[in-house]
Amino acid sequence: MNASSAPSGEPNVLSVSVVVYQPDPAQLVRTLESLRTACDALELRRSNAPMELFVVDNGGLSEVDADLGKLRRDDFAVTIISGHGNVGYGRGHNLAIERAKSRFHLVLNPDIDIDRSALVQAFDFFDAHPEAGLLTPRVGDDKGDLQYLCRRYPTLLDLLIRGFMPGRIRELFSARLAFYEMRDLINERDVVWDPPIVSGCFMLFRTNLLKTLTGFDPRYFLYFEDYDLSLRTHELARVVYAPAVRVLHHGGGAARKGAAHIRMFATSACKFFNRFGWKWL
Repeated sequence: MNASSAPSGEPNVLSVSVVVYQPDPAQLVRTLESLRTACDALELRRSNAPMELFVVDNGGLSEVDADLGKLRRDDFAVTIISGHGNVGYGRGHNLAIERAKSRFHLVLNPDIDIDRSALVQAFDFFDAHPEAGLLTPRVGDDKGDLQYLCRRYPTLLDLLIRGFMPGRIRELFSARLAFYEMRDLINERDVVWDPPIVSGCFMLFRTNLLKTLTGFDPRYFLYFEDYDLSLRTHELARVVYAPAVRVLHHGGGAARKGAAHIRMFATSACKFFNRFGWKWL
């Protein structure tokens, strides 16, 4: 593990964990630069807003390690956690979460571009709403169009249609999928309290809450770990969709990533339903 020295004294305002496995170098650097820009904007509003970044190397980080050095500075500590192998998405983040000493912790995908004002907007919201424990942002796609990543509790049929059916068949179930994706509530303007499930691509927690939840359930290697953590969060705090916090997401679904991802998706779905209850239709 390579680490720069973190700021001393009071806990950091923010810690961030990014788990990578054979990352796209250009996209990862762009994600981290957008994070730095958002942190710069935050510091203009808050006189003391140090941040620590944990990059968890599940494999293949060496190609971009040199670029991470550009991010290191006195108030932007970068810690690389490596040598553990590919332990999965949730367990990778847990390696950082257990080290975090901050007021807030951001679980961040390596394919996210963060708007410059996103952290300012998020922290202002948390200051105004102490009941909020987990914040999810307005997520756009590559074209900037709204992605509907908040979810109601899924049925097995919802997952099959959305993840694996051809577009022509999905159109036959458009009303059903719109309900599952909360399109009746999620928009560009309105804050929505307590969406049942939010996306793991950007989850901003109060750190003490996240530690109380002990982070992600390590039984999920990939997929559904965010569903699980979302549902458990509701037991202790409120979850909020805050569209003033804006990011772009460049990720894709399991079906587009090949047979191995389909198998992992199915395995994790079974673990999720076994824990929280099966809904078929």
